Amino acid sequence: QVQLVESGGGLVQPGGSLRLSCTASGFIFSNFVMSWVRQAPGKGLEWVSDINGGGSSTYYVDSVKGRFTISRDNAKNTLYLQMNSLKPEDTAVYYCTTPAGVWGQGTQVTVSS
Repeated sequence: QVQLVESGGGLVQPGGSLRLSCTASGFIFSNFVMSWVRQAPGKGLEWVSDINGGGSSTYYVDSVKGRFTISRDNAKNTLYLQMNSLKPEDTAVYYCTTPAGVWGQGTQVTVSS
């Protein structure tokens, strides 16, 4: 059974940091591009970042460049999103997803003082 499980969200003050994790099972993780997508309250889905299967190529939406870092550990079947210098506008449910359309349950990130 293909499954993605996110963790690591929470409440953080502006300027703070969080690291999200996404553990995959049921497929050959290293073969696939992985993505982070977020949905802010009352808004649509926004693509955040991609990473290729080997981890050598990464891509980001302009609003998070220089603050977020996507990475993966293929030995652990785990995808990460290191988020630094967080802003209130980063508040959202964060999902990991595959090109085949598999989604995790999401993890809430709230940036507020």
